[in-house]
Amino acid sequence: MFAMTLWLGNTAYLYISVAFAQMLKAIMPVAVFILGVAAGLEMMSCRMLLIMSIISFGVLVASYGELNINWIGVVYQMGGVVGEALRLIFMELLVKRKGIKLNPISLMYYVSPCSAICLFVPWIFLEKSKMDGNGPWNFHFVVLTLNSLCTFALNLSVFLVISHTSALTIRVAGVVKDWVVVLVSALLFADTKLTIINLFGYAIAIAGVAAYNNHKLKKEASKVTTETSGDGESIPLVSQTNTNSER
Repeated sequence: MFAMTLWLGNTAYLYISVAFAQMLKAIMPVAVFILGVAAGLEMMSCRMLLIMSIISFGVLVASYGELNINWIGVVYQMGGVVGEALRLIFMELLVKRKGIKLNPISLMYYVSPCSAICLFVPWIFLEKSKMDGNGPWNFHFVVLTLNSLCTFALNLSVFLVISHTSALTIRVAGVVKDWVVVLVSALLFADTKLTIINLFGYAIAIAGVAAYNNHKLKKEASKVTTETSGDGESIPLVSQTNTNSER
């Protein structure tokens, strides 16, 4: 699933702008929620249905405002979103049913070799011939090295931020990062042209994502509180039983 996300998501950049691809990624919670309901990990509720509708409406408005929309790129990006959603669902199933817990560094240690193999096989049949047809291969090793270092730094920073703060901090930072990517790409790339409809739709989608994150965090906090109170109530019962047995 990770290899599928990389392949389809990166291919989408050949057809659509970075800013528009980032806007389409805002529909990620919708895909995760739908697959989560199908896998029995999420429960359908009116509030969640409203949040998903807001996110979907925002993405539709942002897509409507795109001047140079390419549906091939949209399909690739949506495929990448589905792949990432499936990866998250499978990871949650492993954690809940198998008890496997890995931090981002350990996860990359195990996932990266498998993803490289999964990407190498389709590359031979789909892209190698095109690269051979364009003459000698020309790799920008500096760009590839910097890209690899940025990816490693991203995973390391996520691990450190969660370790020293909380999941809320990383989710708020993720929302800020989305806006920074959209605005900076509009400044750096000449082919990126943002319209008022683009920004308005993306703002609606981001508001829905923020509501989704808030709902998930409250749900996790209430679960932790319930477990803590349950543990606290069980202690006096044990001590009382021990006292009665001593008597």
